[in-house]
Order: sequence, then structure tokens, then C-alpha cells
Amino acid sequence: MPLDAVCLSGVVRELRESLLGLRVEKVQQPARDQVVLTLRGGRKLLLCAGASQARIHLTAASRENPASPPMFCMLLRKHLTGGRLTAIDQPALERVVILTLDIVDELGEPGCRKLVAECMGRYSNLILLDGQDRIIDCLRRVDMEMSERRQVLPGLFYHLPPAQEKADPLAAGPEDFSRLLEEANPDREASQFLLDSFFGLSPLVCRELADRAGGGGTVGNCAAALQEAFFAWQEQVRAGDFRPCMLLKEGKPSDYSYFSIRQYGGSMACQEWGAFSPMLDAFYETREQLERVRQRGQDLHRAASNARDRAKRKLALQEKEYAQTQDRDRLRICGELITANLYRMERGQLRLRAQNYYDPEGGELDIPLDPLLTPQQNAAKYFKQYGKAKTAESYLKEQMAIARRERDWLESVLDELTRAETEQDFLDIRRELQEAGYLKGAAPGKKAPRRGPSRPRTFRSSGGFRILVGRSNTQNDQLVREAFRSDYWFHTQRIHGSHVILCAGGQEPDRQSMTEAAMLAAYFSQGREGGQVAVDYTQVRNVKKPNGARPGMVVYDPYQTAYVTPEEALVKALEEK
Repeated sequence: MPLDAVCLSGVVRELRESLLGLRVEKVQQPARDQVVLTLRGGRKLLLCAGASQARIHLTAASRENPASPPMFCMLLRKHLTGGRLTAIDQPALERVVILTLDIVDELGEPGCRKLVAECMGRYSNLILLDGQDRIIDCLRRVDMEMSERRQVLPGLFYHLPPAQEKADPLAAGPEDFSRLLEEANPDREASQFLLDSFFGLSPLVCRELADRAGGGGTVGNCAAALQEAFFAWQEQVRAGDFRPCMLLKEGKPSDYSYFSIRQYGGSMACQEWGAFSPMLDAFYETREQLERVRQRGQDLHRAASNARDRAKRKLALQEKEYAQTQDRDRLRICGELITANLYRMERGQLRLRAQNYYDPEGGELDIPLDPLLTPQQNAAKYFKQYGKAKTAESYLKEQMAIARRERDWLESVLDELTRAETEQDFLDIRRELQEAGYLKGAAPGKKAPRRGPSRPRTFRSSGGFRILVGRSNTQNDQLVREAFRSDYWFHTQRIHGSHVILCAGGQEPDRQSMTEAAMLAAYFSQGREGGQVAVDYTQVRNVKKPNGARPGMVVYDPYQTAYVTPEEALVKALEEK
């Protein structure tokens, strides 16, 4: 669910307890709609103004920053670095958080700055104010053409978003609720009644209260029970009794709330968390990864998908032609039967029906003829078609093998894109497609993006062995090339995934370390969501790269196979920070 006002109030309460009085040491803007304030003690406060991910909370996730910081980031650094956080406020049930900082300006004079985070869906924004609440600048400027009711522009005084024409759920008493019930249509759904009557409530919370009132019926059927459920909720919120919980569907994060959700029964698990920040960090981690892939890898995905589809169509045509070559003996037989029956044929004949002496049962064969050709020419035509089919068979075999390798490589690139995380990952994949001829290189005179060293994912097994996981096909090649011959290589069987190297250092790894390396290979593959994934493993000395093969393509023998089930918790525990 979007971060509603009540849930946000629980987050604000947590932030006040841990952040007040701390100074801002760093300001970073890893994405267009994200700002991270690093405060003393290494605590990182994330402010996100994304349309579907607007929120504010402490984060432990590492985010890659662009080579050149955006202008808004530079502005925030100028005004906020060194400032001391003195207040974190939320206007009554508004999805707005105001951070107040005491600062010293460039002239050495004490002053005040405010950073406003508006977490309002597609209207979300980050706004920097001076000591008089005048807007210095904002992430998204809103002019008169965009909104006649409220402009957000440098130089204007800041005003809160227009209030909704609904009742305050925390201020409503029994008389207010009864009056709203009397005015409501008795056939109206109870959850919709709550959503339309009160601000600050999300659809999820409205459905939950209606469910607790008797299964989410109409207002007329559950008025008394709905009122009882509403005021029980109100008492819990007023008391600050927040219980962060995440809803899991088939083990994957689906939604979250600030109190226990029961409406889904057994179809969703409700996982309780001790605090809001780690819950929100975990919930949005997967979403942010998918969003990064969608934004940064859009053109790469399109190029690889189109090339893969072309390779599939080409392979289908080749397989069809190859199937036709398997019928070439019929062409030879037709030519021989025509030659054997020349004495009874005439020019212009359309068909020849002759006894097939290759048929054990002595049946007849009906042979189509070209009436414009002589009988001898018809026979020569069939022999020529037979010869072409015979030659085409070996050629098509070779071409189909090439097409299959190309298709498999392109599918491996698409698989890489689903796991790409950093800007460097996307640059590596882009270079891989450029070198293969599927993308054009940088235009003449245009500077190529600045490239840092590409590093594999690094883990440490419970037995103390280092485990490296490739991020791209190019890096997979590099891992195998640079590994010691006695190290162990892991890869999922018959499905695309990363190459994994267990650095043995000349020792014999323990069984648990081998299992953990196999699990990492399964996790960083297309089998991530599966169970009992087959993972082949062997020493690096047995892994070879065929001449002319695409990046990441290898052959190996001998090998053994392990069957493991990927566990995300274990993967995170093994990761080297």
C-alpha cells in the first residue's frame, strides 16, 4: 500500500527517537527521486518522492550514486551539510514530514533550513525551505499550468497541500460516526464508506476494519460492528500501539501495515517486524530493483529481446528446411523411376505412375512432372534437388547449432538484466551487446560513460572460504580465467545463471561451504524461485571456453551435480559488507 498518514506517523515517531540532535554528514541523490542523508553515527535517512514508492525511513541498503551529482543534490549539500536535526514533524494526519535543521550559513551566521518530504503518490515532492518557510528549490516544480490551486516554485512561501473534504478519523467521536452512518446509503460497502468519509485511511485499512465488522458487508448490515471496530482502531492509534507487519503472498512481499491484517485468511502470511524502517527497507528493495532494471535497462532489454526473437524465428525456419531435407530419398527414387520408364513417357506429360521397385510391397508411386521439360530433364531435376537437399542437411545442421548458441546467449543476457543492480552492471551488459553487434557504439566525438572497475558479488562461506558470483557474461569469463585451477566452479544445470567460483586456496572445502556455493549459483539464476535446483560443479581446470564462443559460454567435464533450494536469508547472511 502507499504509505498512509497513520503509518507515516508511526515512522515519524521512530525517527524522532533515533535521529534528533544528529548532524548531517553527507547528502547523496542516488536516483532522480531519492535523497539519502547520512547522519552522525552512519545512520542513513532515505527520502523518496517516487510516485509508487514515496516514503521516508532509515535504510541499511547500499545505493550507487551517479558520477556527477544532480543540481538538487548539490543544493542540498550546500544548505544541509553540517546542519543539526532539531525537529521531525508531521502535520496532523498529512502525508507530509518536515525536517528542521539548525545550520550555519556561508557567512558564519546561524540559521534554519527545512526539508519537506511530501509522500502523496504522483504528487510526491522534496522541498527545501529557508528560515521564513520560503521555497529555495524543490525536486519537482509545480507552476500555474500544472496546478491552479497550489504552486511549488522557488521564491514562493510554502503552504501545505489543500485539505481533503473528509472527517479526521482520530478526532471523530461516536456522535460524528453515527451521523455519517445515518447519511450513508445502507447498501454501500462498509470499506468504501470508511474510505470516502475519513482522510488518512488507506484502502487496506478500510477493508480490514470492514472485515473485522463481519466480513466486509454493507453499511446497513454491520453498522454497529463497524463502529465498534473503528473505535478500537482509533484507540490503538491514539495510544501509539503500532505493530509493523508485512503481508507475504507465496513468500513474497505483497503489502504492509501498522497493525495486524487478518482479512486474507490463509492466502497471505502476516509477518510482524520490530520497527518500520527495516520493514520498509525490505519491502521496497525488490521493487526498486525491478524499477532500476525497467528504467536503466529498457533499451538493452528491447535490443536483446528483439534479437532473441529474430534468432528464434530464424531457427524455426532452419528446422523446417532441415525436416524437408530428411525426405530427400524420395527425390532420388523419383529420378531413378523416371529414368527406368523413359521408354513409356512423352514430353508434356503431367504425371508418371510407375511401380516403385524400392517398396517391399511393390506399390506404385505417383510422380509429378514439369510438362515443359523432357523426361530426361525431369529426371535430372529430381537428381539435382536430391543433391541440394543432401548438401543442405550438413549446412543446416551447422547453422542451427549456431542459431541455438546465439539464442541461448541472448537469453542469458536477458537473465543478466533481471539481476543487474548497479550502473556498472548495465554498462557491462551494454558493452557486451555492442561487441556482439546488437547495439551501436558511442557516436563519434561523444564521450563514453566513465567506467569504474567491475567487481563480482563477494560472499564468505560459513567455513571461511571466499565465494565470487559473476554479474555479467563478460565478468563470468573473467572469473573463470582468473581463478586457480584448483578452485571450484558452480553453475545451474541447463538454465541461465551466474558463474560462481569457490576460492579454495589449494585446500579441500568443507561440505557446508560447497552447499552454500551451490545455493548462491541457484539463487543468482533463473531457478531462484524454484526448489531442488540442479547445480553442476567441478574444479576450474575442467572448465573450457570453446573457440569463438560468446561471453559466458563454456563446456565442462567431468562434473558432479548438487540439488539445492535457494534461501534469500542465507544469501544475505553470507554477503560480504
